Amino acid sequence: MKKLLTGNEAIARGAYEAGVKYASAYPGTPSTEILENIATYKEEILAEWAPNEKVALEAVIGASIAGARSMASMKHVGVNVAADPLFTYAYTGVNGGMVLVTADEPGQHSSQNEQDNRNYAKFAKIAMLEPTDSQEAKDMTKAAFEISEKYDTPVLLRMTTRVCHSKGIVECKEREEVGIIDYVKNTKKYITVPAHARILRLKVEERLQKLLEFSNNTSLNYIEWNSTKIGVIASGGCCSYAKEVFGDSASYLKLGFTHPLPTEKIKEFCKKVEKVYIIEENDPYIEEQVRMLGFDCIGKNLIPFCGELTPDVIRKAVYGKENPSIDYDADKVVPRPPTLCAGCPHRGFFYTLGKRKNLLVSGDIGCYTLGFAEPYNAMDYNICMGASISAGHGAQQVFSMQENSPMRAVAVLGDSTFFHTGINSLLDVAYNRSNTITVILDNRITGMTGHQENPGSGYTLQGKETRPVDIEKLVKACGIDQVVVINPNNLKAVEDALDWALSLNEPAVIITRWPCVLKKFSPQDKEEFKGSFTKRCTVDTEVCIGCRSCIKTGCPAIYFDKTSKKASIGLDCVGCEVCLQVCPKQAIQKEEA
Repeated sequence: MKKLLTGNEAIARGAYEAGVKYASAYPGTPSTEILENIATYKEEILAEWAPNEKVALEAVIGASIAGARSMASMKHVGVNVAADPLFTYAYTGVNGGMVLVTADEPGQHSSQNEQDNRNYAKFAKIAMLEPTDSQEAKDMTKAAFEISEKYDTPVLLRMTTRVCHSKGIVECKEREEVGIIDYVKNTKKYITVPAHARILRLKVEERLQKLLEFSNNTSLNYIEWNSTKIGVIASGGCCSYAKEVFGDSASYLKLGFTHPLPTEKIKEFCKKVEKVYIIEENDPYIEEQVRMLGFDCIGKNLIPFCGELTPDVIRKAVYGKENPSIDYDADKVVPRPPTLCAGCPHRGFFYTLGKRKNLLVSGDIGCYTLGFAEPYNAMDYNICMGASISAGHGAQQVFSMQENSPMRAVAVLGDSTFFHTGINSLLDVAYNRSNTITVILDNRITGMTGHQENPGSGYTLQGKETRPVDIEKLVKACGIDQVVVINPNNLKAVEDALDWALSLNEPAVIITRWPCVLKKFSPQDKEEFKGSFTKRCTVDTEVCIGCRSCIKTGCPAIYFDKTSKKASIGLDCVGCEVCLQVCPKQAIQKEEA
């Protein structure tokens, strides 16, 4: 049976065919669809969203120890969060096969950095595979579980954005039911006290030697001989890019199993070609090994060290030319910067917050990061998931050291981010009693990555109803006494809440509670938010004076006619009323959508 699948869908299919019993993840582009597709195999695989990547990997490790084949998946920065359990499990080894999928993002399309997670396999001393296309993504997923169990190692399966999201024909097979391996108590293997861990440390090196032998002999690493004037060494998506540029004018060492790298195969290849090109995105991971083996090569001295290595980028770097493209007048292209959706519940809050003086706004990762941009200018920095509160706390402690300092810190993050790692940060604020103001933007879903369920939504990934976390009660349980819940579309309520929080000399939390405009409403949402998104706003052009106050809310549904010098509102309006409240002449009314 053949199917047209993305790389992410192919990984899910590979997990199914490999007999995986348990999978966990936290959503993050470009990895999100892996677990979403695994979740469709409800009868065979238990798939769960975890509050964060560390928890996901720890749950998967537990499933592996209990004897089941298990998989975790996450974007590249998620592995930073999960690194602690990863490095320990690298020492202990597995029971049931365990695979961690890292989805790296050369080019930083939706990420705060461009790290190369191949280094994690080297750092943790575990096996790594890199698929080039959807067929390999499925096949290597299955191979990864076999390698994991044979060599007693976690396996890192490294994907990149283009491999994750590009489609290809995949030959699908039936599921292989792999039984759950009996768990046998073994404290010397799984209890990593120093006396045991020192012994395990030596076993890790023994395992690496066995994996090196495997790397040099496996068909996952192979040579394609053409002309020997040029030899190209590449892995993952870069193999496809390189072939598009060099064609039959080069021979290729295609690396699918990339830690440990196949040193003997690299030597064999480099000795037989006149010039060696290393085509790899981001870090010189392969290049460093080739140079250590004593071979000169062309790598990051010519190939860009950052961004995606598309065929055009490689062609320009190697040959100094690009394929012809269609010319166009760039001046006629209308810029489309990212913006909060019409009806976004974050708009009213950031519109109000941005007008305040003497505030340092500590931001976080999510749709609401756009609060930094025009017209709001309501965010000063963001670091990583959940850091807004702790980074805000540190700033507030410094402001408080300065006598008569007018500055206050406001930390802003979403509900899913709060569940991810914001809770620990809030505990820091509560424990150390800074008068940091924390704002939790509860839009009832994990918004930016595509509306995945979370502990506050009331439903699991596979659709089972569960008990939702009450954020207000959780905040109070963390030790915060001053808490208020508001509708962020009500600008006066936002003003009053900020005034209230700023008047306090203790920790305060504001919870803005209104659903994402794109969210599919649950029965509970329909009960709580009756009538929402059923009306729209319109402009009475007879009353409008063209002051553009409504434009300054940053809503994409509002536009200004330069000829008539009047504002107008499009059909994508859902009636949040923010523009209605800022209009000085009451020229905006509501009507049925």
